[in-house]
Amino acid sequence: MGAGPAGLLLSHLLHLEGLASVVIESRTREEIEATIRAGVLEQGTVDLLADSGVGERMQREGFRHEGIYLRFRGASHRIALTQLTGRAITVYAQHEVIKDLVAARLAAGGQILFGVKDAALYDLDSSPKVRFRHEGKIKEIEADFVAGCDGFHGVSRPSIPSRHRQEFTRTYPFGWFGILVEAPPSTEELVYAHHERGFALVSTRSPQIQRLYFQCDPEDRVKNWPDARVWEELHMRLEGSDGWKLAEGRVFQKGIIAMRSFVVEPLRYGRLFLAGDAAHIVPPTGAKGLNLAVNDVRVLSQALVAHYRGDEALLSAYSATALKRVWRAEHFSWWMTSMLHRFHDDTPFQHRIQLAELDYVVSSKAKALTLAENYVG
Repeated sequence: MGAGPAGLLLSHLLHLEGLASVVIESRTREEIEATIRAGVLEQGTVDLLADSGVGERMQREGFRHEGIYLRFRGASHRIALTQLTGRAITVYAQHEVIKDLVAARLAAGGQILFGVKDAALYDLDSSPKVRFRHEGKIKEIEADFVAGCDGFHGVSRPSIPSRHRQEFTRTYPFGWFGILVEAPPSTEELVYAHHERGFALVSTRSPQIQRLYFQCDPEDRVKNWPDARVWEELHMRLEGSDGWKLAEGRVFQKGIIAMRSFVVEPLRYGRLFLAGDAAHIVPPTGAKGLNLAVNDVRVLSQALVAHYRGDEALLSAYSATALKRVWRAEHFSWWMTSMLHRFHDDTPFQHRIQLAELDYVVSSKAKALTLAENYVG
């Protein structure tokens, strides 16, 4: 269920092991390939995509970063990811990953049903069935298993009876205002900025396209932010006494995203398995969302392959195995968010505590290593 990174990659990995699957998606191919979302890929994600044969364009067009910058008090401090861990990250947008996976599945003759409506799941504890409307006809698929990879608002998680699932949620009192801009890079590596007016982030998408964010009220509206006001806010939060300047350009996309942490347990009900955003959401500060989805389906694909070879142990352990990584990423994302953002009830004391923690991260090798290990995966 779902043609996002989780569903497509799971289908691809199963195909490589000779297992058939059908991917069902409510949106069109054009919609999923045009939805622009962030794409900071951990080393393990990069390696899996490359090893499974869908990483050629990523390796050619992606940007390998061996560090990130924490910027506060108007100065930048580099966290040397590769020097500390031997690993790196690659900046390659999520919709580009989706394009590569769709192309690979179709080239291999895989089934992806786009534009599906009114999907519903039945008999999940016995012989799972998916009933839906496609191209004007009611259709039904019976399968050995259903993988719920259809996102936070999909039908998979609600198909689990409420008495059989426990949900953990934290909603943050701020969001991110994001823009895409035609401009040269302002930095070679991502910049995470803490400022008394709130958080800001600078990320490169290509030599011509930059992605910029700043903390905002999640109830605010895009129309309240004309370009001039956006640039004024970004300059205030990002520039300081060290002479670093933010490059401006033509803004061609604006949007506001809310921020929350969410986990459902367990990730299995009968023959339904949850993966990706259907199972968990992290605030984007830690760059973990896509990487968690990839790890889920890596674990799930191995478990399904083992099942068809007569070994049930990995499938039985899927939820516990995946959740261990999920909660590690939830903690890291919460920590980064708490350290870098201004909260509505912050006091001057809390602001000084944040600055003290940032000072510790950039001055202690042990603390920098903690951040680096979690960031690269």
